[in-house]
Amino acid sequence: MDAPSPGAWLRAGISRDGGPLMETGHVVWLQSGTRYADSRGFAGTTTYDGRDVTFHHDVGEPGHDVGALRRDGPRLIETGTNPDGSTFLEVWTPLPRTGGPEGSWTAAGSQTVRVGAHVVHVEPTGRGTHLVLPD
Repeated sequence: MDAPSPGAWLRAGISRDGGPLMETGHVVWLQSGTRYADSRGFAGTTTYDGRDVTFHHDVGEPGHDVGALRRDGPRLIETGTNPDGSTFLEVWTPLPRTGGPEGSWTAAGSQTVRVGAHVVHVEPTGRGTHLVLPD
């Protein structure tokens, strides 16, 4: 699959190094153009090399993630390797209410991404917040 298209995704589970698929918290990823924000506390830009997507952590938690994305019905399956060599598999489900305005903003070292009713704001300290705007 190509680079991520605009969307709002809720993580349904993660498996590390081939372990069981489980979820440890409410994790939301928003993508608008080449900009993304992840409620775990990192945000930045994505690049695509024809095979893998790299999520560059430009704001918040330092680092980057490299993975391949594939569709499984409405879900996205992301597989990849972390900078420390460990592997991961993440299952992402689409969030509702994604129609409408979308975009990204950076200011004072923070980054905010909006997709429809969903907003994720990441502070330079690595604090991520997911908000759902009212109708």
